[in-house]
Amino acid sequence: MPRDSRLPKEELEERVAILKRFRELLVRQRDKFSEYLSVLDRQHSDIESGDVDALVSHVEREQGIVSEIFAVQKVIAPLEDMYRAAYAGTEPEGIDDLKTTLSDLKEKVVVKNAENRALLKQRMEMLRKEVMTIGGPYAKRKSVYASQAEPSALDIEG
Repeated sequence: MPRDSRLPKEELEERVAILKRFRELLVRQRDKFSEYLSVLDRQHSDIESGDVDALVSHVEREQGIVSEIFAVQKVIAPLEDMYRAAYAGTEPEGIDDLKTTLSDLKEKVVVKNAENRALLKQRMEMLRKEVMTIGGPYAKRKSVYASQAEPSALDIEG
């Protein structure tokens, strides 16, 4: 970050604090997206293997990560505005790289999530068909009454 000797010390300290906090939050966001991608990879293998318990566990973890991502994003948005105002026209080193990495991770998460949804939909359809082809335990057995003649008249006089 180039130092401008014309800036008062307080403003310079404020800029540095904003930059540090912004960078921290971007790193945290990047780590959350990496963790989310890892969970999506495990979900994919759970869907393929049919491990419902592990899948439920990963879905719960996914929901927690997504809520953490949204919480961090709520803080990042106003901080980014402050950052842009403080560093108008200049870009401190490393921020662009963090933003690019974060953007790439977001894209990978979206793609992986779509793949998992499609795989899960396919797996559910396969299970539905399998359930439809399975008959109950009595499906092929004849009723014990099948050999008796059916009544052809009904006595209504009683």
